[in-house]
Order: sequence, then structure tokens, then C-alpha cells
Amino acid sequence: MAPGDWTSVIEQAAGLGVEMVQFIGGEPTLNRSLPDYVRQARGLGMKVEVFSNLVHVSPDLWSLFERRGVQLATSYYSDSAAEHEKITMGRGSHQRTRANIAEAVRRSIPLRVGVVDISDGQRVSQARDELASLGFVGEVRVDRLRGVGRGGTAAPDPSQLCGGCGQGKAAVAPDGSVWPCVFSRWLPVGNVLTAPLAEILTGPRMRQTTATLVKQFASGPSFPCVPKMCDPQCGPSCSPACNPAGNCTPSGKCVPTEYE
Repeated sequence: MAPGDWTSVIEQAAGLGVEMVQFIGGEPTLNRSLPDYVRQARGLGMKVEVFSNLVHVSPDLWSLFERRGVQLATSYYSDSAAEHEKITMGRGSHQRTRANIAEAVRRSIPLRVGVVDISDGQRVSQARDELASLGFVGEVRVDRLRGVGRGGTAAPDPSQLCGGCGQGKAAVAPDGSVWPCVFSRWLPVGNVLTAPLAEILTGPRMRQTTATLVKQFASGPSFPCVPKMCDPQCGPSCSPACNPAGNCTPSGKCVPTEYE
């Protein structure tokens, strides 16, 4: 995907009535075209979330993130620099992320923070306490490492999904592939380099894939996704199945959880 391809997708998404776009990665703050994409999306009336590790944030990006309708999201793993950096595999990442969370709070930029529980004994509760000490007053969601998306290390397991993939959401990959959601990467339904986004989202492969997931989840325990319930840290409206977590019994309809 070249910059022109991304701007085309953003324009197509706005034309389809998409209300929010999220930029993930990799690391989106390292993409030189990110400011152009954010400004384009806002100019088309869409809200924007940038999911970043908050390690590299330039002064110009801080000004961009302060724009109305823009929010940030990040992951935090531990109050221990050694433990955090063992997970991120980036020396100095703990101090930088910690400092930039505090900077986002100081600038009153809407921010979501998630703590991903990856290893036994990880200092998850201490990480939450440290976020509070930084002045972060939002909800800190704790998620586990699941076997799908970038965290996948084994064969894809649909039980890690919520069953609502492709219903009000979709993800576009760097090679143009379209997935029903960011976690269902083994289920491509088309490619924006060869077909319009609208054609893909309403096409037979998307319909078949979403119908298969709905049928699969309908045959098991009823765990529909709802706001503030079992959300992962991938985005504002992409919830995992509560079934694997076994710690909640939600009900209702899955809708985006914005600015929380």
C-alpha cells in the first residue's frame, strides 16, 4: 500500500458512512504520512484513534493528537522497566511510554490504556497503580495474550474472536488485504488494491465469512460482545469472545466504545 492507496481507502470508508478510523501498526508514529491520514480522516468527518506504543512522539505529532476528534491508545505491561522491556524488546521503552502517557494526560488528550497480561507473575496490578499515579483517570482494561492477531503463535482459533467480526468493522492490512476485524487475519475477504472497499465489504466472501462465524458462535454459549466488557487493546470496537476468559456474562449489542 502506497500513501495514495491509503488515502483512497480513507475516502472510500468515509463515503460508506464509517464514523471512526484507527491507525495501528507496526508503529503508526513512524509512518511519515500519518499526519496526512489523520487530517484527511478528520476533514471527512471521521473520528480518529492512533494506537501507539508512545515511544516516539515528536512535537508535531503532539500537536496533531491535540486536534479535536483525535484520541490515543497504548499498551502498558508493568511498573518494572525490566519486565516491560522484556515484553516490548525495546531498551528504554518503559521510560518513554511512561513519560508520554503522563504527557498525554497533561495535554488532556483522550487516551485508552490497556494492560496485556502475558506471563505468570507479571506485575499487572502494579502497572494499573502506576498509571493512576501518573494522573490517568480513565478505565484501565486488562486483556490476556490471545492466539490470534499479532499475538498468534499457534493455529488460528475462532473461539478467541467475539463472533461479530465484519459487523460494523473491518481491517485493512499493509498489503491491501481486508479482514473482518484486526484479529481475524487468517480470514481475508478481499484486497483494496484490486477491488473497491464497498464491493469487498458487501461481497460474497465477507458474507460467507461473517455467516460462518455467526453460526459457529450461535452453536456454543451465548456471549455477545458489549461495550466495556472483555475488550482487547486493539481498538474501540473489536471485542474478543468472553468464552475463553470465562469471567463475564455480557448481554446486548456490540457497539464502539469511543473516548473511554
